[in-house]
Amino acid sequence: MNHSLGFREVPERLAQPLPSSLRSLLAETDGINAEYGVEVVWTAERISPRTPSLRSNGQLRSLYMPFDPFLFFGDNGGGDQFAFVRTPERDDVFVWDHETDSRNWISPSLQSFLRSALGSGGEDWYR
Repeated sequence: MNHSLGFREVPERLAQPLPSSLRSLLAETDGINAEYGVEVVWTAERISPRTPSLRSNGQLRSLYMPFDPFLFFGDNGGGDQFAFVRTPERDDVFVWDHETDSRNWISPSLQSFLRSALGSGGEDWYR
């Protein structure tokens, strides 16, 4: 897949714009893997269906608070997922804990998030 086409299609599929930092990163790399293949930033092809799937899944809607404000873009390999808040639009990065349904602020920007996520040997970087 030509990743430059993939990242350009994401905003249309999500019916919302991508944060400029994520758009630029996807244009350059189309995702980033950390140690052990953990996809801290998913490919454009994976981002496109993931957020709408979380928002519309009836079983998830009965278990968790709404996902409507979020644009999910990666995970920690253990089920927790990284997201931007899009309503209202923010450049901060949050993590959704799938076990507790907590949504916690972890970084003021994608750049800062990546510096921490890729520079740490474990999950301590966001605790």
